[in-house]
Amino acid sequence: MDETRRHGDAGTRGKERNRRVSASPRLRVILAALVFAAGGCTLKANKGGVPSEARTTVETVGEDIAAGRYEKIYNEAAEEWRQATTPEESEATFRKLKDKLGDVRTRSFHTATEQDGTGGHSFVITYATQFERADGMETFTLVERDGRWQLARYFVNSDALK
Repeated sequence: MDETRRHGDAGTRGKERNRRVSASPRLRVILAALVFAAGGCTLKANKGGVPSEARTTVETVGEDIAAGRYEKIYNEAAEEWRQATTPEESEATFRKLKDKLGDVRTRSFHTATEQDGTGGHSFVITYATQFERADGMETFTLVERDGRWQLARYFVNSDALK
């Protein structure tokens, strides 16, 4: 009788094992979905999470700064930019940056933060930048308006500006 119980217990354990195995693929799918969802959130903090149109706006603004097209930057900027400064003040700031730092040699993506709020959809994108005469950090704040990304703020932090 002991042997029968042992075999019966083993048979029951085998069925339990089968049930656990059949639940395991479902658990794997749930875990995979959670990992995927968590990974999707972190995409917004890396270069891959920044919309290509926003990256293009940064490149265009960078080219415009290098070429001295300060009036164009002002005219195409978001309302926030134009409310914060006049065309003359904006140009004077860009000229000062160019005089002290020189042109951009390299711009390497550092961080990006996406925000959705009452002011709309925006990205704050920071680059580690090597200028001709010094290194610094460039921060571009872009807002999305009518399907277009516009410059709302631009900031450079560099010891050479002190």
